[in-house]
Amino acid sequence: MISTESNLVLVGVNHKATPVEIREKLAFNQVKLEASLEHLVRCPEIVENIILSTCNRVEIYARVENTDQGIQLLKDFICDYHGLSRGSLDQYFYSYRDNQAIEHLFRVSSSLDSMILGEAQILGQVKDAYNTARASSSTGLVLNQLFEKAFNVAKKVREETGISERGVSISSAAVELAKKIFDDLENHSVMLVGTGEMAELAAKHLISYGVKTVYVASRTYERAISLAQTLNGCALDFDAFKEELYRADIVITSTSAPKFIINKEMIEKAIHKRKNKPIFLIDIAVPRDIAPEVNDLENVYLYDIDDLQNVVNANMEERQKEAENAMEIIKQEVAKFNNWFSILDAVPTIIEMRNRAEEMRKIEVEKTLKNLSHLSKNDQKAIHQLTQSLVNKILHKPTINLKKKIQSKDGHVYLQAIRHLFHLDD
Repeated sequence: MISTESNLVLVGVNHKATPVEIREKLAFNQVKLEASLEHLVRCPEIVENIILSTCNRVEIYARVENTDQGIQLLKDFICDYHGLSRGSLDQYFYSYRDNQAIEHLFRVSSSLDSMILGEAQILGQVKDAYNTARASSSTGLVLNQLFEKAFNVAKKVREETGISERGVSISSAAVELAKKIFDDLENHSVMLVGTGEMAELAAKHLISYGVKTVYVASRTYERAISLAQTLNGCALDFDAFKEELYRADIVITSTSAPKFIINKEMIEKAIHKRKNKPIFLIDIAVPRDIAPEVNDLENVYLYDIDDLQNVVNANMEERQKEAENAMEIIKQEVAKFNNWFSILDAVPTIIEMRNRAEEMRKIEVEKTLKNLSHLSKNDQKAIHQLTQSLVNKILHKPTINLKKKIQSKDGHVYLQAIRHLFHLDD
């Protein structure tokens, strides 16, 4: 009798409860990953396995002979493989089985379990882990189906919710605001005043959305030249940037100046030269680089680091709301996977049932044909076809009903009944 339990388990650690100094000790690099998969494949208690190792998590998904023993074995394996004592690490491990393991994978793939909710990187990492496992022949029918399903769920979550639509970093929030001001960023220009990492990242985001012209000004001219080359832009002497402000649609400041380096008068001149075309000022410096009264000018939009953080916080709240919608999708997809697995459990029984019926048909037809030797080969063939058709018609409804009933909470009862009625376990 084939078990109706999926015997899926998950053992892991992640960023939520495990510090980085522990995670890095448990991580598998690519070389270790392939060797580890091969080691687990040789373990008779492990039917299938996939290892997911990223900077934020180390998880092993497996189909095992016994869930309790399988979970303990995987915990021991992770510790033993890295030469660590399990006693000091037990507090960090989490483990799930069957439905909880399935739901967790769907949450991970859909970036609901990520450090940054809705980030896209994790899906690629899960796909890489799956492809490595398949190449190492450590997966089988169930884990292959489970992970393919997880990829479809992640795609569905992204298409049917806004989980990744709103920027939740300072740089992405800056891009989001710029798109609201200019609609289309294609062929617009940006000026960096100061070469801080956050300003550089914001500029790269803007370039990815179509900004074509980049100016870079820094008190250290060599640094301006270096960053301008990186961004395929033009370096400006720091003393000259004030006269060039009018050239930029977007200005990002990130200097360490002790007082304002851009005042209202400078922006008035720039707006006049721009013939009142809008200008978007992003001040991510602390202390601030741009005088607040600049925001009083018409067609001037000034946002400081706190304004951008407020946008990020609001966007994160929206993503949290979308996460609730995503969880509804995930719950439905968990149920669908269970339906698939339960039908899979019925397939061997259906095959055995049909094979048993076919054996009986052949025996009875052969007996009959011995007494009808006068029949031609065509007549004998017709009798075979007739009896095959009868068997198929008789078994059609039971097959359909079994596939439906196996999905109910009493599905195993129907499965056992069929096996008993057809003497499949004799």
